[in-house]
Amino acid sequence: MPKRKIVVTGAAGHVSGILLPAFRERYELALLDVTKQSKSGVIDDIVIADVSDPDIEKYRAHFKGAYAVVHNARVPNQRDPRTTTGPNRQWLAAPQVHPVDGYIAECKMLDMAFNMYKLALEEGVRRVVIASSNHATDWYESKLHFGTMDVVDHATYPKSDNLYGWCKISYEALGFVFAAGRFGRPVESVNVRIGAPRSLDIAALAKNQTSLRRDLACYISDRDMRQLYVKSIDTDDIRDADGVPFQAFYGVSNNTRSCWSIANARKVIGYAPEDDSELVYADELRKHLTAPGRTYAPGPE
Repeated sequence: MPKRKIVVTGAAGHVSGILLPAFRERYELALLDVTKQSKSGVIDDIVIADVSDPDIEKYRAHFKGAYAVVHNARVPNQRDPRTTTGPNRQWLAAPQVHPVDGYIAECKMLDMAFNMYKLALEEGVRRVVIASSNHATDWYESKLHFGTMDVVDHATYPKSDNLYGWCKISYEALGFVFAAGRFGRPVESVNVRIGAPRSLDIAALAKNQTSLRRDLACYISDRDMRQLYVKSIDTDDIRDADGVPFQAFYGVSNNTRSCWSIANARKVIGYAPEDDSELVYADELRKHLTAPGRTYAPGPE
C-alpha cells in the first residue's frame, strides 16, 4: 500500500523536529518552511515556502494529492515590543501587561491557518492537524493551580485573557467552520492543545513551586507527542457527538499531576501515553519539590 502524503508546515521548528522521525517511517512528506535550518542542523528536504503569504498559488502545488496537513508553522517573531505577544502566566502574583497591537501579529497567525484550511478544501485534503495550545483555556490556570477547579477538558468553554491564547481559540473556531462542511465539503480538523513538549529544568522551576507543579502537569514526552499526532492523522473516524469531524485534544502525557483531561483523546483515537512526568523526573523531584499539592487560594472568576 502506498504511503499517505502529509504536508508539514513549520518543518524546521521544534514541534516538527519531535515528529519527523515517526513521520518519515510512515508517510510521504512534503516539508515546508521559510528555512532549512533547524536547531539540530540543516534539513535538506525542506522546500522553502512562506505559507503566511496570502498568494497561496505560490505553494499550492505541494498540497496536491495530500491526505493531511500538519500545520506547525508560526509567523516569525519580529521582536517589536509594540506587537510582540505571548501567553500569560495567570498563576504568578504580578499581572503581566501585553501590547494591544499584539493583535496584529496574532492575526497574521490566524490568516496563515486560514490559508491551510482553504488549500485543504480546494485540493481535496481530508484532514488538518493543527498546533493549538493549552493556552486556549489558560484563563482557568489560577483556578487549577490553587484548588478552586480540578480539571479542564475539551468541553470546557475556551477562555484566555491574552492574545496568544485568543488566537489559538480562533484557530479552533475556524477549524470547526471548515469541519462542519459549510464550504461544500467537510475538512476534518484536529486541534492539538500542546502542553510542555520539552525537557523540564526541575531545579530552575523549583524557584516557584506553582510553576514547577504546572509544568509537571502539562509535560509531554517525545514518544507520546509522536503517538498523539500519528493517531490524530491515521484514525479514520474523528466525528464528535454531533457528527462533525472536529476534535480538540490536550497534548500532555499520562501525568499524575495533570489537570488537562485526555479522556476524549483516549476514546476517539486510542491515545495511550506511556510517560508520566512524576516518574521521568522522580530523582530530581525528591530534591526540589518542597511544597504540598494545591494550596487553596481564590482564583479569577
